[in-house]
Amino acid sequence: MKQDGHAHDTHHGHGHGGHDSHNDHAEHAAQGDHGAHQDHANPAAHAQAHGKVSWSMASRATLHCLTGCAIGEVLGLVIGTALGWGDVPTMILAIALAFTFGYALTLLGVLRAGVDFRTAFRVALAADTLSIAVMELIDNGVLALWPGAMDAHLTDWMFWGVLAFALFAAFLVTTPVNKWMIGRGKGHAVVHQYHH
Repeated sequence: MKQDGHAHDTHHGHGHGGHDSHNDHAEHAAQGDHGAHQDHANPAAHAQAHGKVSWSMASRATLHCLTGCAIGEVLGLVIGTALGWGDVPTMILAIALAFTFGYALTLLGVLRAGVDFRTAFRVALAADTLSIAVMELIDNGVLALWPGAMDAHLTDWMFWGVLAFALFAAFLVTTPVNKWMIGRGKGHAVVHQYHH
């Protein structure tokens, strides 16, 4: 009878050990699921973890940058043209305003997340500098090389037509750049953590 009791105790002990092992496994699985859920909640982190970035994500980042650039670009060209400035000062103003408005849009978005201004400004610089630079290079390159574009008046269809084409060309060229940067945890990838 004592041997049976010992066998029962041994079996009972193994049962608890099995349950503990099962609980540990369940907890580990739950943590894994939680980590996977966090990756899905943060598209940038998920993309970086797998080394892949969708064209859709890159396009959204480029459109965000293009919005600020377009506002500054148009405003600069309108002011320079209205004041009768030459091509060079008009282009310099347009580029300066493009960077200003491009940074401003990202800066406002990060500040809404409760980040201090200094940190938000650094994030904006890291996120947008290369993207805006490439965009402005293509945009102003098209305007400078297009015959008569810089001499066109605000009421001339050529002014707005060439500007629209230049911005579209800048979008096409900058999107792959943003895709490459986000895939390496740079560019707009540093902004995503403040949007979740």
